[in-house]
Amino acid sequence: MKLVKLFGIERRRVLVMTLLMMTAGCAASSTTGQKENESVMTKDKVGGPVVYVALGDSTGVGVGARDGGYVARLFARIKHERPDSRLTNLCVSGATTEDVLREQVGAALSSSTTLVTLGIGINDAGRGVAVERFARNYEEIIKRVRARTGAPIVLTNLPDVSLAPVVPVFMRHEARRRIELYNQRIDEIAKKHGLLVVDAYTTTHEVIPSHPEFFSSDGFHPSDIGYEYWAKTMWPTVKTAIGE
Repeated sequence: MKLVKLFGIERRRVLVMTLLMMTAGCAASSTTGQKENESVMTKDKVGGPVVYVALGDSTGVGVGARDGGYVARLFARIKHERPDSRLTNLCVSGATTEDVLREQVGAALSSSTTLVTLGIGINDAGRGVAVERFARNYEEIIKRVRARTGAPIVLTNLPDVSLAPVVPVFMRHEARRRIELYNQRIDEIAKKHGLLVVDAYTTTHEVIPSHPEFFSSDGFHPSDIGYEYWAKTMWPTVKTAIGE
C-alpha cells in the first residue's frame, strides 16, 4: 500500500517536473526565436541599401579633380559594400551655409534617407562671415535636416586652408584663426546634437607639409589624390554611421 502511494507521488512529481521543463523549453525556444528574428531584422535593416544625401560646397562637387570630390569617392566605397545604394549630391561650388539653408535642405531629404554628410564653411570664412552668424546658420542646417530625417549625419570640419599655396603668406595667420574658430563652433554643435565629426583640420596638418601634390593646379582645391585621401579619412566614420 505504501509502495503504491509512493509510486503515485513519484509519478505526480515526475509529471509536474516534465510539464515545468516543457514550459521552460517552450519559453526558451520562443525567446531564442524572437532574438533570432530581431537579429535577422536588424541585420537586414543595417545591411540594406544606403540612401545617401550630400550637402556642401565645391569639395563635395570635386572642383580641382577629374574624378569627383570626397562625396563621389565615399559613395564608390558605399556601393562596394551595398550595391543598390543611391546618392543625391546637392553640393554646389561656392556654396555658403546660407546657400545650404536656402537651396540644399529640401525635398531630397526624407524619411527614406539613411545617411547625410555635410561639409560647409570654407566660403563663409573666405567672405568674412562672422563666427556667430556662421554658427547660427550651421545649427539651423542641422535642425532642418533632423526635421526631415532621422538618418545619421556625418560632419567634416574645415581643413586648414591657410596651408594652400594660393593663400598669401601675410593672410595665413588670419585664415587659420578664423578656421579654428569655425571648427570650434562645429565641434560644439556636433556634441550638442550627438553627431559624428571627421577632423579634416588635423589631417591637413599631418599630411599637407609632406604632400604638396594633394593640392590641384589651382593651388586651393584638392587634387584627385587629395580628395582620395580625404575620402579615405572619412570612410571609417561613414562605415560606423551606416552600420558596417
